[in-house]
Amino acid sequence: MRTNPEISVIIPAMNEEKYIGFPLKGFRNQSFRNFEIIVVDGGSKDDTVKISKRYGAKVLVERKRGISPARNRGAEAAKGEILVFLDADTKPSRNLLAVYRKVFADKDVIAATGPILPLEDAGFRIRSGYKFVSVFFVKSSIKVGRPSIVGSNFAVRKSVFMKQGGFDEKLITYEDWDLSGRLKKSGKIVYADKAVVYTSVRRIKAWGVSGFFIFHVSNIFRYHMLRKPKEYYKEIR
Repeated sequence: MRTNPEISVIIPAMNEEKYIGFPLKGFRNQSFRNFEIIVVDGGSKDDTVKISKRYGAKVLVERKRGISPARNRGAEAAKGEILVFLDADTKPSRNLLAVYRKVFADKDVIAATGPILPLEDAGFRIRSGYKFVSVFFVKSSIKVGRPSIVGSNFAVRKSVFMKQGGFDEKLITYEDWDLSGRLKKSGKIVYADKAVVYTSVRRIKAWGVSGFFIFHVSNIFRYHMLRKPKEYYKEIR
């Protein structure tokens, strides 16, 4: 474990023994090396913690349910000034951290994101959907001043993150876009085309493309019109 890392990678996890190896193996091969990995476990009953420690990750336990408390707990313990949030089923590209380090060399940049593509083999509709949302939509949202960064590829300066109060722990869903909106007042947010990660399509396979689309479109409406996003997000293992 690095004693003075520039970047802290934070991965929330709960019973993710089937997937946690993807991000952890991916970070073994990073071209940039001065980083730490913090896995925040929600009380797993499987081998998530054992596998995480095997790969040299620092493991914290957060008993409060929800992804926001886990991410915030990891951020509090992080030693790096740059926080990179990934999900437990998300694999980084080899140069992910090197790209983010270069992006944050600009002192005006306070947050960044990049493409999120399918980890497993996927059909044309799924691949196109990922590119539309994580590339076209997210990039456009930043350009028009309404940033909507997805939590599975979210980089932010720790100082700004803490000043904004981190992720809203009252939100079960939409916590990532909520934080994006609050961060826009603090500085420049950029989209880095080469900051690529690959995430599992397990939820789309479980819900179906239509079910996945309906859930998120309706949640966008609930957040922006009612200020009350959905309070339940089914676990898919």
